[in-house]
Amino acid sequence: MYDKLNGKGFNIMAFPCNQFGGQEPWPEAQIKKWVEDNFKVKFPLYSKVDVNGDKTHPVYTFLKTCFPGDITWNFAAKFLVDQNGIPIARFEKEDWPAIEKVVLEALEHAAKEKSEAKDDSGKADGASK
Repeated sequence: MYDKLNGKGFNIMAFPCNQFGGQEPWPEAQIKKWVEDNFKVKFPLYSKVDVNGDKTHPVYTFLKTCFPGDITWNFAAKFLVDQNGIPIARFEKEDWPAIEKVVLEALEHAAKEKSEAKDDSGKADGASK
């Protein structure tokens, strides 16, 4: 999905976490190399964070305020955030085609809003002349 939609207003931000069965014990550089080598990942891989508990990273505190519930497994929870930083969906058990459908709808909505804003600014300019 990243390869298909990157450059169309879509990006992925991945945060490894070692809170699930010790899945991510390696240093961040080693995790990054492993996912790049094994999965050909091209999107940003950020620092390891806690996603649950007393040391939950602020990004996940915010996301889980919008869509409550603990994260159940490493990379299991996926959050869709719009271009304004507003979380609009949380996925856990959906398959990739279902997630992609929601992502495409969000991208279409964002493009429509951008187009309407551009049209409105043009009308305002025209009215003031």
